[in-house]
Amino acid sequence: MTKEVDDMLKLARATGDDDPRAALAAARELRRTADRTEAAVVRRARVQGLAWAEIAEQLGVSRQAVHKKYGRR
Repeated sequence: MTKEVDDMLKLARATGDDDPRAALAAARELRRTADRTEAAVVRRARVQGLAWAEIAEQLGVSRQAVHKKYGRR
């Protein structure tokens, strides 16, 4: 298991903390980590030749949405 996956699992568990402040902080960090991970995977998919439409389908969003979020600026 990679360190990143291990960290995400710890954060996911921490969202169940009885202290709502701690749970919210864990949820925030989990979202940030997931966003960074998604961006890295999208870059890797593009390098390997996947089309925006295929990436969008896998992410469950429109081609326009994924291109807007991750396309070159």
